[in-house]
Amino acid sequence: MMNKYALRALMLLLWGMPFAVLGQTTVRGTVTDAGSGSALPGVSVVVPGTTLGTNTDVSGEYTIQLPGSAGQLQFSYLGYVTQTVDVTAANPTVNVRLQERLTSLSEVVVTGLATTVKRSNAANAVSSLNTREITGITTPQTVDGAISGKLVGANVVANSGAPGGGMAMKLRGITSIFGNAQPLFVVDGVIIDNSSISAGLNSVTNAAGGGSSSTQDNASNRIADINPADIENIEVLKGASAAAIYGSLASAGVVIITTKRGAAGKTKIDFSQDIGITRISKKLGMRTYTEERARASFGAAAVPLFQEAQSQNRFIDYEEELYGNTGLLLNSRLNVSGGNEKTRFFVGGLIQDEEGIIKKTGYNKKSIRFNLDHDLSDRFDFSLSTNYINSSSDRGLTNNDNKGVSFGIAMSSTPSFVDLRRDANGFYPNNPFAASNFLQTRDLITNQEATDRFIGGFTLNTKLQSSEMSNTKLVIRSGLDFYNYRTRALFPTTLQFQSNGNGTAGASIQGNSYNLNTNHAAFIVNNLALSDNNLNLTSTLGVTRENFNQDQVLNTATKLIGVQTNLDQSGAVAATQYRLITRNKGLFFQEEANYRDRIIATAGIRLDKSSNNSKVNEFQAFPKASLALNLGNFDFWTWDAVNLLKLRVAYGESGGFPPFGAKYTSFTPFNIGGNGGLVPDIQRGNEDIKQERQKELEAGLDFGLWDNKVIFEGTVYNKTVSDLILFQGVPASSGFTTRVVNGGELKNRGFELAVTTTPFEGPDFKWNSRTSFWVNNSEVTQLDVPAFPLGGFGTTLGTFFIEKGKSATQIVGIDGDRGVVKLGDASPDFQMNFHNFLTVKRNLTFSFLLHWKKGGENINLTELLTDLGGTSPDFDDDDNSNGVTNAKERTDALGVTARPFVQDASYLRMREIGLYYTLPATALSDVFGSLVRELKVGVSANNVFVITDYRSYDPEVSNFGANGLSTGVEVTPFPASRRMFFHFMIGF
Repeated sequence: MMNKYALRALMLLLWGMPFAVLGQTTVRGTVTDAGSGSALPGVSVVVPGTTLGTNTDVSGEYTIQLPGSAGQLQFSYLGYVTQTVDVTAANPTVNVRLQERLTSLSEVVVTGLATTVKRSNAANAVSSLNTREITGITTPQTVDGAISGKLVGANVVANSGAPGGGMAMKLRGITSIFGNAQPLFVVDGVIIDNSSISAGLNSVTNAAGGGSSSTQDNASNRIADINPADIENIEVLKGASAAAIYGSLASAGVVIITTKRGAAGKTKIDFSQDIGITRISKKLGMRTYTEERARASFGAAAVPLFQEAQSQNRFIDYEEELYGNTGLLLNSRLNVSGGNEKTRFFVGGLIQDEEGIIKKTGYNKKSIRFNLDHDLSDRFDFSLSTNYINSSSDRGLTNNDNKGVSFGIAMSSTPSFVDLRRDANGFYPNNPFAASNFLQTRDLITNQEATDRFIGGFTLNTKLQSSEMSNTKLVIRSGLDFYNYRTRALFPTTLQFQSNGNGTAGASIQGNSYNLNTNHAAFIVNNLALSDNNLNLTSTLGVTRENFNQDQVLNTATKLIGVQTNLDQSGAVAATQYRLITRNKGLFFQEEANYRDRIIATAGIRLDKSSNNSKVNEFQAFPKASLALNLGNFDFWTWDAVNLLKLRVAYGESGGFPPFGAKYTSFTPFNIGGNGGLVPDIQRGNEDIKQERQKELEAGLDFGLWDNKVIFEGTVYNKTVSDLILFQGVPASSGFTTRVVNGGELKNRGFELAVTTTPFEGPDFKWNSRTSFWVNNSEVTQLDVPAFPLGGFGTTLGTFFIEKGKSATQIVGIDGDRGVVKLGDASPDFQMNFHNFLTVKRNLTFSFLLHWKKGGENINLTELLTDLGGTSPDFDDDDNSNGVTNAKERTDALGVTARPFVQDASYLRMREIGLYYTLPATALSDVFGSLVRELKVGVSANNVFVITDYRSYDPEVSNFGANGLSTGVEVTPFPASRRMFFHFMIGF
């Protein structure tokens, strides 16, 4: 009986085999290195979502049975980017070229204006971020937000939590005191503008009065216009040794952004939808009042208001009322890419609509990008990059003011027992404790920025000559950055601080900024191979030209007529105009020599002349030189565990333009008896003013262990900034008070460490990790003018102080009998980040970024204002049990010592965290067939938590905006927020 069953089973198996074979597809092919074309043995070839798999043999060849007539294969190899390809029975031969992984030392980085080099051969320390690190965890609001906390050697600080961004970035410390403090941004070869343009709110807030010359408007940076999801990678040239290729434009470093481009193959359509919410990340709390406390802080007139609120149990949490909005975050993206061997394209679209944590604030952006690459022939090819952006942001009214009208200033003196909410008839009561009803101000004012921008770049490559030993190409590049930036601020006459003879009886402030930047360059690049390809020389000769045109017009109308908002419907109009026109020309030469990837040397020089220089036709020279020794590539190196050991040293110089108009004595309008005229300004020009000059020497050590499973990069640097541009007092008898001079020198010294590891990599689990650590210390080594304060509100409260022999970011203040002493420093002792990506079964990805900033002080004046206003949450506490309340201890120190206001701003921040699941290919195929290529869902958040002892909303703040010398002054800012998302992504 058993034999019959066995015979039947065998017959059934033999009968079913042909059908089983018909249901499978045999796929074979070869896997090679995309760069060298060499075969890759041991590559893992699997069918996603199944246990079917194989490996390539010593010739890089593989054979695998694919279930069904169509499906996908996934190719993965240590040190290379995992690639997934579609397979059909009609095309069973699949040859794959794997790209080296960007996180390895084989990443390509910039060495010149038209050349690149593998990171393993680079002699400069270049920080870089790829698309996974930029947007792979969560959805950033802006580009500067996307890179915050991720770049070794950079200090990136959010100036404000207001929608639309606004960040200050400093690379390897302070590079100028009164000059440009922000790095140069280059997008696809186009030099773009990153201005922060004031909305003119000072006419209402008077923030530039009371001892400070800054309006403290805290406008957003224009780099915020770029869509982070369009970016393929970011490279940061931090030091002069790398940034020298941009000469006078590179005073504060260079950020090079490369956007995504199409690849030959099937057209891919990817749609992403993010839905999220934003909430204030930290509330300070509110003071608990009694009748005695109300009388002591606000006088007898406050007692009836307190008793009424107590009888109705109506104590209003104004912090929640003002900052407690739950903002809805919507981001929709559509990308289409593809092409063939001759033409590749990428189209990216974005619609972004985000609300803020304050009602009536928010950020909207629409962006469309079209990138095209086309090979005209074997000798000609070109690349085109275009981007149109329309954005607007409503930023509210926060930060410092000297009239008590901004949200935080007014709230700081408003107790919870007074009711400022709108009544049933729509009227807002006056605030008896402040100059404004901040709820009324929030609901009725307008403070809006709007931008229309177009960025376009074109590159033409021409092969002039080619032989076995050499090839020569001509690279022609042009770029254009145009935007029209409009600001509109309306303060109606119905506001408490604009009515009944207060303020300016209404204000309409409207600005328009026209910006057109163009840059053009042409390069001849020759590659020459000598000694049987043992020695390769790359020579570059080029010319550049940059034109910058900015025209800012600001109109301020006051004494508005009724409810009119037009400029002409007012009693008085004041107009100001600022025009900036700059013309730069440059020459560039560079020689790169590579001996068998063992010895790599580079030398170059950039010659610049500019209309901003005192001598417009005189070239300024900026040299650079570098040397790298790849010891691991020499024949004597036999330690297999260390696959790369590189010593490197580099030197370079870059410049910083004098402030526009510094070489001239400007004129100001003057009126005598109704006759208009011009008189010299009180600042005298200097026809001999020179550029600031950065000279930097850096040295480093890189090594890779166990086939780059561990990569270590270490760099030390010494950067000197000479000919600092300062303001010097002159005798009043000269008719002037100050003049611009070259009168100082400062140094930045520091080191940077980074370790990239793959602690584990297997078929079911993979872990990539990167840890970075960096330190920078500055010192003013020469000062030809008397020491002076800068960027604060005087020594009574704490201020930055420029002094020979001291840190450029030191904070000084009075301290009892000791007089004026150093109380802190805005620069951190060190910074550290921990970036991780963990993948399970190739489908589930968990990632997070921790950022630790140790040291660095802030001047916290928000706490002082709430103490003086009687509203601090710990006003009545006695933390040290000495019988004196916290608030009284702090306010008693006012005028005696500034020490309570200078506070440690250290923190440990979970900047980003995300969890994503990608559906297996088999599941997709079962549901959608071949229609859907990829489907992914996920959740993420940023600014999840901050561990800090700092006594305010967030230790990362800068009241003076992006262009200030030092960060870390706080006066009732727009609080930071936490952003949480649900993500849905589908690819066709």
